[in-house]
Amino acid sequence: MMSAKPAKKKVKRKNTSLRLDEAMLKKLKIYAVKKDTSVQQIIEELVEGFLKNKK
Repeated sequence: MMSAKPAKKKVKRKNTSLRLDEAMLKKLKIYAVKKDTSVQQIIEELVEGFLKNKK
C-alpha cells in the first residue's frame, strides 16, 4: 500500500545567490547529504522560520 502524501502546491521560485564561509558551506553540504535533503531546502526552512518569528 502506498501512503498518501499531502499535495504540495506549485510555488514559483526565483534564483538568488549568497556568500558563505567556505568551511560553513562545506559543513552545511555534508549535513544536507546526511539528512537526505538539500542546502536549498535547509535555507528555505530557516528563512521561513525567521520570517514567521518576525511577525
